[in-house]
Amino acid sequence: MTQNIVATRPATAGPATRWWREAVIYQVYVRSFADADGDGVGDLPGIRSRLPYLADLGVDALWITPFYVSPMADFGYDVADYRDVDPLFGTLDDARALVDDAHLHGLRVIVDVVPNHTSDRHPWFRAALAAAPGSPERARYVFRDGRGADGGLPPNDWESVFGGPAWTRAADGQWYLHLFAPEQPDLNWENPEVHAEFADILRFWLDLGVDGFRIDVAHGMVKAPGLPDVGHADQIEMLGTAVLPYFDQDGVHEIHRAWRELLDSYPGERIGVAEAWAPSPERLARYTRPDELHQAFNFHYLGAPWEPGRLRQIIEESLRTAGLVGAPSTWVLSNHDVKRHVTRYGGGETGLRRARAAALVMLALPGSAYVYQGEELGLPEVLDLPEEFQRDPQRGRGEDAGRDGCRVPLPWSGEAPPFGFGEGGSWLPQPEGWRDLTVEAQDADPGSTLNLYREALRIRREHPALGDGELRWLDGPSGTLAFARERDGRAVGCAVNMGDRPVRLTVGGPVLHSSGTVYRDGDTLELPSDTAVWWELS
Repeated sequence: MTQNIVATRPATAGPATRWWREAVIYQVYVRSFADADGDGVGDLPGIRSRLPYLADLGVDALWITPFYVSPMADFGYDVADYRDVDPLFGTLDDARALVDDAHLHGLRVIVDVVPNHTSDRHPWFRAALAAAPGSPERARYVFRDGRGADGGLPPNDWESVFGGPAWTRAADGQWYLHLFAPEQPDLNWENPEVHAEFADILRFWLDLGVDGFRIDVAHGMVKAPGLPDVGHADQIEMLGTAVLPYFDQDGVHEIHRAWRELLDSYPGERIGVAEAWAPSPERLARYTRPDELHQAFNFHYLGAPWEPGRLRQIIEESLRTAGLVGAPSTWVLSNHDVKRHVTRYGGGETGLRRARAAALVMLALPGSAYVYQGEELGLPEVLDLPEEFQRDPQRGRGEDAGRDGCRVPLPWSGEAPPFGFGEGGSWLPQPEGWRDLTVEAQDADPGSTLNLYREALRIRREHPALGDGELRWLDGPSGTLAFARERDGRAVGCAVNMGDRPVRLTVGGPVLHSSGTVYRDGDTLELPSDTAVWWELS
């Protein structure tokens, strides 16, 4: 294996020691992580009870999905009160205790903020419906008169992400915009009152001690001027999520610059993370310019096929575009909105082998990585949920569009459901076959996926070459992807075999970690199909 093939050098903005530049952040989908009160739904005390698990796993921070007061039309992403906890998940005191306890365990806490829309039960929207057209109450949202002789047609041809028109008619005949469910009316970010309200919401949670925010629909708050029809403009589909032509308006960046200034006014490097669906890596990079947000989710990487040429192209493009603005790239394989990658990579034994290998590749790349709860257990997508449990509003886009299967509660222990999730069952049923995937079952098995992640995170944390920094491509056999990471006089090689037969590599130093069994004879390593390896480069 030769070296010095290609150099990819992302620029840096300020000291490379900033925690968010190389953090591994664990996503907690609150409903499905751990249930402390026995009602079958995960909650904040449940998360708190499992903080030792997360600290032992070796992650740096946890991102918690919305736990605010909500009627749950979209499982918490329809917020009725941004400054309180829904009783389903606990209390405000539970939130304080969770943040404080996480800090004692050396974990930072990132929470969701949902600024594109509120719940239709939010006091502002109730006041808007009760007020007259043209009133200050309606000016907080996007209300418009309809088209046609009697105003009976929607104001434009926009469609909801969840399917169907993006407009619903109020009782007095006006229409309101909702880019998601009708229960999620869009806010009007041309209104200064909306800006002031969300600045105060951010301060509320920063004062409580959170370390940052994941910004839901960060690309959507500002609407196209004049709300024009889009006609037959193409939609870009990324992992089943539509990047609609009226998203990613330039005006959103003024909001993010104001929020960055607010975050920087607090100690401890509080961060903002954009959930931004953009049509290109160049457009995505705009969200992480030095005076905007710290990170943006790299959905282009999440959607990469299991093919070395395309994967390398996406990695290079991600590093190049992030480097142009001085930001770290981020890497993610799964989240609560897409099918789990064990299933996307083929399912069964093949999908699991590839998922394990993909984990080592992701954790060796420069920048920050996100781990979705349960991927460290090798959980697959649950594809056969009974219809009565399939309640995701995104199913309105099509029978296979629902996200329920990636949100099934975690299996912690035992031989039968609910596998230690809680005493009252689980809000989505767990497969009986998960008995072999519980934390308890995997804990003592050195070859388990759980221990693969634990060891990878330990090496990443302790080895100076991993985390933030540079990447250098290495030459390798057909069907492989290989690169080196170097820093402070130390170097790590990473190679993955994506082909259908074993390959032989020349490695000089000791093997540090591998996703499956590898065979070594002197300086020659046999790497099986769908397997990744880390080794010390001499």
